[in-house]
Amino acid sequence: MKGIFLLSAVFSVGALITITVFLFTSGIPLISKVGFSNFIFGKEWAPLADNPKYGIFPMFVTSLYVTALSVIIGVTIGLFTAIALYKFVPKKLVAPIKQMVNLLAGIPSVIYGLFGMTLIVPFMRDYVSNNGVGYGIASASVVLAIMILPTIVSVAYDALRSVDTAYYENALALGATKEQATFKVVLPAAKSGIFAGIVLSIGRALGETMAVIMVIGGSPEMPKSIFQSVRTMTGNIAMGAMELSGDALSALIATGVVLFVFTLMLNTSFALLKGEKREKKRKKVKKAVEK
Repeated sequence: MKGIFLLSAVFSVGALITITVFLFTSGIPLISKVGFSNFIFGKEWAPLADNPKYGIFPMFVTSLYVTALSVIIGVTIGLFTAIALYKFVPKKLVAPIKQMVNLLAGIPSVIYGLFGMTLIVPFMRDYVSNNGVGYGIASASVVLAIMILPTIVSVAYDALRSVDTAYYENALALGATKEQATFKVVLPAAKSGIFAGIVLSIGRALGETMAVIMVIGGSPEMPKSIFQSVRTMTGNIAMGAMELSGDALSALIATGVVLFVFTLMLNTSFALLKGEKREKKRKKVKKAVEK
């Protein structure tokens, strides 16, 4: 049995190492050839031109915009949904609502893309956009916000439930209202778990491809409006992977390296922040015991 566990662990670690080696050995040479500044901060993507350009800065900025806006929308709605399930929804409705929210996680991303194309994009074009364009960052952000809802709701709800009920009950005993006890006592106590859900959502939003391609347009241009046809890094990889070769394909792999490093930095920052908070809490407890 121990052999099976060890084999599983080796397979998992081996898969990570293999992917990492593939990305860096295939992508770094292209970055060195083009130049780090030209690749990261270049504003022109023309891999099939006589004088090819491999600048990914417009796609990088678009990815940040889409991720940030979708997380703002998704976290706001998801957090309030989790809070509602925690104390403000009748208990008999909590399980059905959670199941319905969790069902969103099982819907294929291409279905979200179709939903966005047929409903969200026309709505944005006809009622929200100031230039008559429905494709763009706004539509992609709304679709992604819906897609990350299950993660936010589930993690935030579990984080709220993990807080000792004594906090909530003591706050009520001291005269706090239900809302005050939830928002001023329980919510701060659960912030570490909620932050973990936000980090997971950022990773999901940053890595999503198919649904985004279908509603964002696809032009490799610098975003100047949320109602403009643009392209994300993942979308750029997906749109060119089947037709490009040589240096152009290496440039797509190099884009994957940028995504990989960015995600790694995000997760590492969260781990360090969480460890720092845990250490501060440990020191406070130690001082209290010594007193």
